[in-house]
This record gives sequence, structure tokens and C-alpha cells, in this order.
Amino acid sequence: MGRFHRHDGDTDCHHHHHDHEHDHDHHHDHDHDHGDHSGYATASERVVVLERIFDENDQMAAANRRDFDSAALTAINLMSSPGAGKTTVLRETLSRLQGRLRVGIVEGDIETSIDADRLAGFGAAISLINTSDGFGGECHLDAPMVRSALPRLPLADLDLLIIENVGNLVCPAEFDVGAHSQAMVYSVTEGEEKPLKYPVMFRSADLVIVNKIDLIPHLDYDLSLFYANLKAVNPGVAVIETSARTGQGIDEWCDWLLDRHRSLHASSPLGG
Repeated sequence: MGRFHRHDGDTDCHHHHHDHEHDHDHHHDHDHDHGDHSGYATASERVVVLERIFDENDQMAAANRRDFDSAALTAINLMSSPGAGKTTVLRETLSRLQGRLRVGIVEGDIETSIDADRLAGFGAAISLINTSDGFGGECHLDAPMVRSALPRLPLADLDLLIIENVGNLVCPAEFDVGAHSQAMVYSVTEGEEKPLKYPVMFRSADLVIVNKIDLIPHLDYDLSLFYANLKAVNPGVAVIETSARTGQGIDEWCDWLLDRHRSLHASSPLGG
């Protein structure tokens, strides 16, 4: 299941083709001089395909959101680059939210159950999506993929659903999955320039978790420069500094999740 991607300011993560069936058994019994116009036809057809793909995704995302709202749960799309510490942050989050919020996880990875296995044992319901299994090995989750994972979760018994997206700084930000909020984990080891190089991702975030903050004394890293670059892309975005290794900032992140749930579902009692 290939995907075309739109990238506003970012470069393509890789080239996709769209595997749709066409009947090409038609015959041209007349001379047809395309000249230089065939390129325009191809571009036009590609735009139509892109529009249809994103329209279909957005319709499915709206259906996901309706199901989340009906269950009075809050859905968070959690994104990052590979290695930013997203799963470790999530492990620490689950350990602190036990007894406070009933949590479900949609775990997205191209291959393996490694991250899903790391999240087991904290009381969360987990539904794994490997995008290599029938989804073309996609570098992101989209709304239909997330919808395919929902029947394996007890939505009516959850307060919070965290969708751990595939590690990638481009594609996940482009596809609405039906979440109420978008959060991203950024590691200081990635460099100060990342908001400028990947503006779509940083612009899409309601919250940026600045992780591995404990490593700054050991790095040639300018935190103030990162914040200036982030402000240029997404002024006013909420930021929490964390170290998943030491636990710094994780409680603040958990409070942010609790506040999001309360603001969306004020009449729903926490934890049941």
C-alpha cells in the first residue's frame, strides 16, 4: 500500500509508488502526438491521487476521533526521530500513570515487537502495528492503520490512548490519525538545527518534549539556539525538558496528559 507524500518545507524521506489497479489494456488505433504535454497530464493525475489519498485519510481520522470522543478518551499522537527516547519516555510515563489514568497504546513500528515488549507490564493495553505487514513498510502511521488497531483495544475502558508513531521526522506529521493533540520527543543529541530542517514536524506539535537534557554537559550543544530555532518555526509551543534516564520532567509531562484529558472530558471521572 504505497503512499505519495506532501512535504511543505521538508524533503522526501523516500520515494513511494501507489499500488492501485489500472486496466491498461486499451489500444491507440490513431496517432496521438503528446509532444511536451504528457508531463503535465502525469503531474495532474498525481495531484488527483494525492488529494484522494489525503481526503480518504482525513475522513478515517474523523471517524477515529468520533470513536475516541464516544469513549470519552483522549488520544495523543506521539512522534519523534528514531533514537530520540520516545519509548523510554513512554515507559516512565506508564509507570507513573498507573492508578491515575487507564492507558492504551497503539505501537507503530516498521518491523519487530521490540518497543511494544518494552512497554508490557505497566498495566497498559497495547496494540501493535508493523507497517511492513500489509502496509508497504510505511515510515509513518496513518488513520486507516490506527483504525485497524482499535478493535484490539478496550476503548470504552480507557482514559488515554497514546499512539506511538513510527520514528521519523517527516512523514508522521503529515497524516492526521484522529488524535486530539500532537506531541513530539526531541533529543538534544540531534542538534540545534532540527526545527529549521524539519519545520513541518515541529510546527505540528502542541508540545515538544526536549529529552536527554542530562547529556548537555557532555555535548557541544547550545540549548538557547535550539529554542530560538523552535520559536522561529512554532512560536509559543509548549515545551517540557526531560531526561527519561533520570526521570527529570516526566511528572510534568504526565501532568500535561492529565490536564489534556480533563479539558477534553471534564465530566468523565479519571480512572473510571
